[in-house]
Amino acid sequence: MTRAERRVASPRVVNIADLRRVAQRRLPRAVFEYVDGGAEGEVTLRENVRAFEEVTFRPRNAVFLDKCATCTSSLGSDLSMPLLLAPVGFSRMLWPRGEVAAAGAAGKAGVGYTLTTISGSPLEDVAQATVGPKWYQLYLVGGRDAAEAALDRAWKAGFTVLAITIDTGTFGMRERDVRNNAGALIGSKLLSKFRHSPQLMNRPGWLLRFLMDGGMLTLPNVIVPGRGPMRLAETQEALARSVVTWADLRWLRDAWRGSIVVKGVLTGDDARRSLDEGAAGVVVSNHGGRQLDCVEASLRALPEVVEAVSGRAEVLMDGGVRRGSDIAKALCLGARAVLIGRAYAYGLGAAGEAGVIRALQILRADLERVLKLLGCASVTELSRSYVDVPASWKKLRR
Repeated sequence: MTRAERRVASPRVVNIADLRRVAQRRLPRAVFEYVDGGAEGEVTLRENVRAFEEVTFRPRNAVFLDKCATCTSSLGSDLSMPLLLAPVGFSRMLWPRGEVAAAGAAGKAGVGYTLTTISGSPLEDVAQATVGPKWYQLYLVGGRDAAEAALDRAWKAGFTVLAITIDTGTFGMRERDVRNNAGALIGSKLLSKFRHSPQLMNRPGWLLRFLMDGGMLTLPNVIVPGRGPMRLAETQEALARSVVTWADLRWLRDAWRGSIVVKGVLTGDDARRSLDEGAAGVVVSNHGGRQLDCVEASLRALPEVVEAVSGRAEVLMDGGVRRGSDIAKALCLGARAVLIGRAYAYGLGAAGEAGVIRALQILRADLERVLKLLGCASVTELSRSYVDVPASWKKLRR
């Protein structure tokens, strides 16, 4: 067993919060808070978690279940549990070739992996690392020609679903990143940034791995015509210039040969519009509380979107998922599956692929236990009848 594997196999690591503490000890503050933080006052970040705490279960007791089925499918792919890894930018800051490590863990667990445009690893390398379902998440950084070239590469590499993020009208104000000058971690002059020197030198293991991995210099999946790979230092400005509009969904529908899901939907109106533009699914998401603060928690927005879609497409959700019980609650309220971001990113930061595998093991064990305690034999049988929500929530149909 490697040192990284021992780190997350400790008896003290029993939930995602424990993996978070391990990651916090291993990573420099600026890197950890890039993952851990949210926008502005972090109201939505907190509410994403609190919304799950407000939902209570209604179990069927006196039921013996030797085994419970966690397998399902989403967008034509089989999943060993209703979960995919969400796109997490700059994953190579967390662990060398972080996207490859996370994708490998997802494949071994039988769940899906979503590769972000803001990736430090070539999409072909990521595709080769996993036998599980592969989604590609798109930002329009680099322009239309760069996007179309990336989509062609992604399809040829075996990515079957395109996730289009629509909640980045501009870059969210992430105050922790500003205070930590997190942008200085991106580029070739890392050690010359005096503000980071003490915290980096206090994490020599991380620093050595980061430098040996080559640092974070370019986006290998964004090839700008006439220039080559986009430099990571340009990312924030490029995102602000590349807002995805409904008109963009029309040409993307023609450019992509697989299914499309629209990520960042919080209202019934946007859900219906997504379907009108050819989406096969939507992801109820507020970007993990990292974009517009004080929007509704994803779980609270989920029922409205489910009602608007009315079975015409798949509905998934992300935001605040930390336990198997959270997965069960999301499915009870109509989600087909959930995407997790921080929950696996903490594992990646703690121990690379071994940490992501541990995070997925924790969530799977949680989910299986919850199903047995609910008296529910399968995740496909979960429904609104298994939960109650506060009266303060919007009226839900049973």
